[in-house]
Amino acid sequence: MQALDPGAFSVRLELLSPVSVSDGQGGAEISYSLVERLWARLEPVSIGFDEEANGSVVRVTHEIWMRARSDLAPGMRLRMGSRNFAINGWRDPDETGRYTVCRTEEVGL
Repeated sequence: MQALDPGAFSVRLELLSPVSVSDGQGGAEISYSLVERLWARLEPVSIGFDEEANGSVVRVTHEIWMRARSDLAPGMRLRMGSRNFAINGWRDPDETGRYTVCRTEEVGL
């Protein structure tokens, strides 16, 4: 693996954790709370088009590089301004414990 320039971490993101909030009628609504603000590298990976009941849906995926983290969990998201990225999985790209790479899909919040 080629060495990653730490200067490539030029995007400021917010790491968000899901929080279940009662809707007052026996159900729950999911909101997100801030875990931490961090610097990252955002790399577009793919764009795809799917059909769902309401018509066409565009799916945009990214890989987001950050310093190594051990606190990621299913359901977490990353936010950059009005853009939201659902974390679908993560890995240590070179097994050195220096970085975490998240595979994400851009979503509405």
